[in-house]
Amino acid sequence: MTAELVRGQNHPLSEARLEVRVSAGKPIVAGATLSDEHGKVHGVEWVAHPGAPTLPGLEVSRQAAADHRLAFDLDAMPQAVHRVSVLLALPSGVGGPVRFGTVAAPFLAVTGLDGTEIASYTITGLDFESAVVALELYRRQGAWKVRAVGQGYAGGLAELLTDQGLPEAPQLARSINEAVAQGLARSVAAPPPRTPDADRPRHAAAPAQGPDQAHGGTAPRSASGSGSPQQSPYGTSDPQHATRADHGAAPQPGPASADPPAVAPSAAPTADGPVNYTHPGRQTAAPPPPPPTAPEAQPGQPAQPVAGDATGWSMDERLYNQVWGMFEDLARTTAAYRSAVDFAESRMEQELDKVLSDPRNRIGGQGDAAREAARAKHTQLVERAREALERDLAQLRAEADVVELALPPAYARWDNPVWHGYRVPMEIPMALRLGDLHLPEGEDLRIPMLVRLPLERGLWIDSGCSGSGEASLADSDELRALALETAVALAARILAVYPPGEFSVHVIDPAGTGASALAPLVGSGVLAAPPAAGAAGVADVLARLTQRVDLVQMAVRGGASDALPPGLDPSEQLLIVNDFPHGFDDRAVTQLRYLADEGPAVGVHLMMVADRQDAAAYGPLLDPLWRSLLRLTPVPDDHLADPWVGHTWTYEPALVPPGSQVLQQVLTQVATARRSWNR
Repeated sequence: MTAELVRGQNHPLSEARLEVRVSAGKPIVAGATLSDEHGKVHGVEWVAHPGAPTLPGLEVSRQAAADHRLAFDLDAMPQAVHRVSVLLALPSGVGGPVRFGTVAAPFLAVTGLDGTEIASYTITGLDFESAVVALELYRRQGAWKVRAVGQGYAGGLAELLTDQGLPEAPQLARSINEAVAQGLARSVAAPPPRTPDADRPRHAAAPAQGPDQAHGGTAPRSASGSGSPQQSPYGTSDPQHATRADHGAAPQPGPASADPPAVAPSAAPTADGPVNYTHPGRQTAAPPPPPPTAPEAQPGQPAQPVAGDATGWSMDERLYNQVWGMFEDLARTTAAYRSAVDFAESRMEQELDKVLSDPRNRIGGQGDAAREAARAKHTQLVERAREALERDLAQLRAEADVVELALPPAYARWDNPVWHGYRVPMEIPMALRLGDLHLPEGEDLRIPMLVRLPLERGLWIDSGCSGSGEASLADSDELRALALETAVALAARILAVYPPGEFSVHVIDPAGTGASALAPLVGSGVLAAPPAAGAAGVADVLARLTQRVDLVQMAVRGGASDALPPGLDPSEQLLIVNDFPHGFDDRAVTQLRYLADEGPAVGVHLMMVADRQDAAAYGPLLDPLWRSLLRLTPVPDDHLADPWVGHTWTYEPALVPPGSQVLQQVLTQVATARRSWNR
């Protein structure tokens, strides 16, 4: 029976190896501090955070995410440690929410390695706080307990760490925020939460098994669209895990405890019943129309996949949610497999250590037999986990094949037949495909990488040798050409999915080195103006776009959008910058940073085609610019992370197949529609 805690309540822990699962609905930072019997944190080496995620007996997430799994081995904690505080904070300076009062109430669950919930806590009553001590795991008379704390700090991480007695609190808070900002720059943003009835028909999973059975499969998709477990550094994963983003149960205050609460409860049950602790942000709208139903599967067989079987008001929204569900499924089932393999290896090492610790077993047949038995058990556990993974991958491959053929142009690859019947749309789609993502365990399974429209952050197409993937082996000139080709393909896709007159593209090519790659855009006449060349051209384009941002900002803030100058182009704008920093002086760099920071909110978007090493002379001046952009590569490269588990995903760009004329045909239709609209 799970104990649903309220603020100040505690509960005994019967297991030493635990996980604390966090669900917040928005990317947050998770960390932990170790303190002695007096509650003192002795130094930065006693703090686990994204920049230093591992301490003895403790591991936290390496980046900000909507869901976290913190792993604990209480038996491995140093004897001097008497309290472990679980910290949550909102990322600082990265454009997200600035206080917990604007996001869904964070939910935490303390679970065993088999996924069984021991205690849960929904942190309510937060408003202006941006950091909170969520839970405490503490020793009491030789046993460990968990206490719901929920102590918030309006001053953020720095105030929280200072309150815990850490002299270097401000410096550590800055380093944590820097580590998080770097992580967010490489992360794929999570989609908006789906409604609770967004589960899709899935194949029946095997029953949940214990740690010794090392099950790595998935369970039926939960209310959040996920049934697969996440990774546990200390053992197997929970096959029946469901993301708790929509958890809305009202916790019941438990019996009085012998231990004094750290913080007095903020609410108590009334005479009419228990207090409703559901956060207002978790309320859902009316349910959308039901999705198509899948054909009935034969008993014992997985359900046949159907395109658009997720929840949504339209087919585009259902397909969008389905693609994100596949992405999440692959992330979690791979995490389950990796966790099961880690458990098998850890168990084998423990058994071998036990055998070798007895001098009588180091020689002779008894020791050899014990070692062979340990290795055989390891092989059996790994094979069982691989079988479960292959079942899940086979189902996802079948679903991907069905979904890919049903995607609209905005979501489809360039080789999808849907482009041959392309017509200029009259409405802006929900999202745009930037490329494909895959993991090493399923090289042939590609998940479309979709981002919502309008774009909330700019793009940086990396034209340099990144040191990983194919980019480390490619010729530098070839990489530059491929990077601009990728930018052109993405710009053409954006133009193709917007209605006529709703999107304009500008190009800065100071030295004219991109003439060949830019030819499809220039030749078709879809650009707002010819590519700007030289320092004068750079200055002119940047001046016009920064002026547009200023004017629209003033109009929006003053509530006078009808007072904009008559010649102002009201469409969204995309600026492609090639060969940066050639042709840029300090003023131009400042304007570029301004467009990256302020432009997306008023419809001005940035696409940089650049090698970061080329701009090294600017030093830290450009760091905020790089961090604000989503990095993409012109060749497959493993640099992106998912928002749930934090896997390293390989990204492949959405390029036009060699010899295909689809790009020219699409751009010709776009140009014709634009000319008709301008008449």
